[in-house]
Amino acid sequence: MASTISKTAPLILASSSRYRLELLARLRVPFTAHAPEVDETPLAGETPASLAQRLALVKARAVAQLHPGRWVLGSDQVASTGEHILGKPGTRARALEQLQSCSGKSVTFDTAMVLLKGPQTFPALDTTLVRFRTLTRTEIEHYLDAEPALDCAGGFKAEGLGIALLSTIKTCDPTALIGLPLIAVRHALAQAGFCIP
Repeated sequence: MASTISKTAPLILASSSRYRLELLARLRVPFTAHAPEVDETPLAGETPASLAQRLALVKARAVAQLHPGRWVLGSDQVASTGEHILGKPGTRARALEQLQSCSGKSVTFDTAMVLLKGPQTFPALDTTLVRFRTLTRTEIEHYLDAEPALDCAGGFKAEGLGIALLSTIKTCDPTALIGLPLIAVRHALAQAGFCIP
């Protein structure tokens, strides 16, 4: 569902994610949000990183077509173990299954963003490697009781209690794991002429 687009905000976030909205607000750039209507089905043989990059671009272009002449920021995140993609669990049972499958393993989070207006395009990709502790079913159940992160890729929130499930996080930008790589976004916005701070 599209939000009302402000004619005074120079930037449109192509997302309905509350996490991305909260993250982008940190940069204190006036923006509005518009939920893109796109098919997120992976293509045959598409790697997780390629999927994240393609969807970030597709989302931005879909919104840009509706608002020509405006800067549009698209983003997407794909969590994976090898080539197996972990989606948003949606249900407690699926979250339990997903976290059990991640126990003692590393999960890669590819977070892509693209800022565009007309032919101008500023893309970036952040790759974060998360290592889960070996988790018992009881620990996972307690976590899901306390913080059911059913709308998060991987089924946990590193910015919340989910950090207790992990042994290490290797990243260049901790905000990427939450859903939007703000270091790359700030750089792209500066290239586009935005002043931050």
